[in-house]
Amino acid sequence: MNPATHSTVAERPAESGGRSVWRVFAQSVKGVNVLTGYLSAVIVVITSLIVCYGVFMRYFMDSPIDWGLELSIFLLIIATFMSAAYTQLQRGHVNIEVLEHLLSPGANRVRYLIGDALSLVFCAFLAFNAWEFFLEAFEDGRITESTWGPKLWVPYLFMAIGSTTLSLQLLVQIVDVLVGWKGRTHGSGPEWRE
Repeated sequence: MNPATHSTVAERPAESGGRSVWRVFAQSVKGVNVLTGYLSAVIVVITSLIVCYGVFMRYFMDSPIDWGLELSIFLLIIATFMSAAYTQLQRGHVNIEVLEHLLSPGANRVRYLIGDALSLVFCAFLAFNAWEFFLEAFEDGRITESTWGPKLWVPYLFMAIGSTTLSLQLLVQIVDVLVGWKGRTHGSGPEWRE
């Protein structure tokens, strides 16, 4: 058998139609995370415009808006949670870079795997509770105590979606490392470079 054409189980898992179900799932997670990452950037720009409008109305028109601050807070919550998975995809979260240079690539892979596993446990817990908060706020019709009074289920929904997509991104990265998908990346983290 020609070694160039020989593939191991780790390199080519059971496939149907040329692509494994896992790769389709992983690429779907990546696509959703990239989309929400870019949409989060747009939300931050919109939030900036709302804040500028609020300042203009308050100080130049002497007519403050009562909804601007609260909407800005909601939008920043949405942008933060919806961009978390994209940030993880890019390995943009806080990292101890000195260890990356001191440890071997194999030790770094293990370090990232342990960090991802611990992060997954926390994020899955957060996602579960965020979904509960969303359902409670939606069923009870909870609103804020401001004069504008927007529904609280809106930010809770995006907290739940963002935590869930972050958990899925962590799961994809963990499975990819364990299965050995090195070289077929959907992320650009150090564990993919050798």
